[in-house]
Amino acid sequence: MRDYKVEFEKRVEFIRERLAVSHCSGIVYGNSGGKDSALVGILCKAACDNTVGIIMPCASRRNYGMDRDDGMEVAEQFKIETRTVDLTPVREAELAALEGVTELTDMAIANIAPRLRMVTLYAVAHAENRLVAGTGNASEAYVGYFTKWGDGAHDFNPIADLTVTEIYEFLEYLHAPRSIIEKAPSAGLFEGQTDESEMGITYAAIDAYLSGQPVSDHDKAIIERMHANSEHKRAPIASYKG
Repeated sequence: MRDYKVEFEKRVEFIRERLAVSHCSGIVYGNSGGKDSALVGILCKAACDNTVGIIMPCASRRNYGMDRDDGMEVAEQFKIETRTVDLTPVREAELAALEGVTELTDMAIANIAPRLRMVTLYAVAHAENRLVAGTGNASEAYVGYFTKWGDGAHDFNPIADLTVTEIYEFLEYLHAPRSIIEKAPSAGLFEGQTDESEMGITYAAIDAYLSGQPVSDHDKAIIERMHANSEHKRAPIASYKG
């Protein structure tokens, strides 16, 4: 297990360095009510008092209930400024604008929400001289479980090297609310969605694979397929250099 006292200190210093070199005066992040955003919010607040979390419900009922409530509980415990932007009308307008242009797939529709959230975060960041903090972890990154130009976009990420297992350990060390630690991870992209049910594999299996522990042939096949299929998400943008 990592020494989370040391990890906390090093990550806070990393955030302060990013602010210094960017000449920005604050941080903004998406407060989803989940484990990753909770840890990022706690770290950013410790590094910079001028940190604001944006709760951005978008169509899913749980965004307006459990996710909002859990996000507020973290914000209140760690004294993080919080604002809410309701993106459901924006999503509906985008869907209406695309009628007759193309026939959207379920995943194309699901990925609208995280991309609208990133538009929102960068608008706030630009208006208030803030950096956008990323909230993705190493387990999700390896299998590509993030939205390109959505939650995959940010100015810096203080938890990018941590697996989901380590995220939970870190939150336990920080005495984060039990509501965050105990609920099933979910991107909240559609009703009833959970990360593990959508992927068809548990984070425990992914983390075991990443740490070199044995996993079943079934799990190994899923992980390696997802990793290969999502390489385009991790690779630099291809640019012609003729």
